[in-house]
Amino acid sequence: MKKADTRELKNGFGDAFAAAFELTVTPAIFGLLGWFVDRQLGTTPLLTIIFVLVTVGYASWKMYREYSDTLEKKAAERREIWQSNGPLA
Repeated sequence: MKKADTRELKNGFGDAFAAAFELTVTPAIFGLLGWFVDRQLGTTPLLTIIFVLVTVGYASWKMYREYSDTLEKKAAERREIWQSNGPLA
């Protein structure tokens, strides 16, 4: 395996780990924060649920946006290469 391929593979694993962390730990932290606020206000599950749902929704939207941007960049690169080489005949 070439160094560039290995580097790309490791970057992929790192990106996947970061996404998994963001989808699990961040909502847990905000859920805990919501639980503390709920206990102080006496509205037990309300803010906990709201904080977790908003955090999961935002993290999902952010991942989707980054994925879409990456796909569009790769498609533009392929289109540019294809146009520079001319159509296949």
